[in-house]
Amino acid sequence: MSVENGEWIMRGLAWDDPYRIRTWRELVNWINEVGFLPLFGNEIKGFSVEEHVSPDFWWTGDREQDPWEWRELIARSRSVAYGKFFGKKAGFISLEWLPYFANARRDGYDFDSLYEEGLANARAKRIMDVFSDGDGGWKDEPVFSTELKKLAGFGKDGAKNYPGVVTDLQMQIYLVVVDFKRRKNKRGGEYGMPVSILLPPEAVWGYDAVTAAYGEPPEESARRIAERIRKHWPSADEKAIWRMVGRR
Repeated sequence: MSVENGEWIMRGLAWDDPYRIRTWRELVNWINEVGFLPLFGNEIKGFSVEEHVSPDFWWTGDREQDPWEWRELIARSRSVAYGKFFGKKAGFISLEWLPYFANARRDGYDFDSLYEEGLANARAKRIMDVFSDGDGGWKDEPVFSTELKKLAGFGKDGAKNYPGVVTDLQMQIYLVVVDFKRRKNKRGGEYGMPVSILLPPEAVWGYDAVTAAYGEPPEESARRIAERIRKHWPSADEKAIWRMVGRR
């Protein structure tokens, strides 16, 4: 995605290109094959959903063809992880590769340990406390991002930079997007644009699954991710690769 002469330009494949991804399920299969994938084009040519779908259906609302709609269906399916994982922008990670991202991005720390070591700020803790079950685990009750903002004490007279803190928590794999829903008014009617719904990944797929790579040094998990990018995109610039690996 780029801006040319003031207009957004989407990259992609021709409608009749045999390599074009045609359904959200095909996209999930490809994500599982390559391991992880940003939603939009970036520094690494070909390393995105955008470049492998038709450019003609973005933001049309067509559930069958619109990749923007697909991201909602994929998040809801929980078949792969979705969130702002790549340069603070949206993307997908397969469940096979999620533990390596968690280990690399967290430096092997669970959130409570990260906070106790002084490596997470009070604003991040406000947000994560909303999901805490009070017994060292996480509640599996998804929270609207708009509601999370209120519950965590952000707003006009509260803590600042809610979007930035939530994005950072996704980058560190402490939160993922599991659905999108429209808000409801007092009469039960839906209104507005769909809002993201968040959960800690441990509440979705289990602690053991998410932290399965904690047994290796975080640097080794980061190296695995970099090698995976090199395997599928061998012409990628080395600095761009490490920006996508996203180590703190």
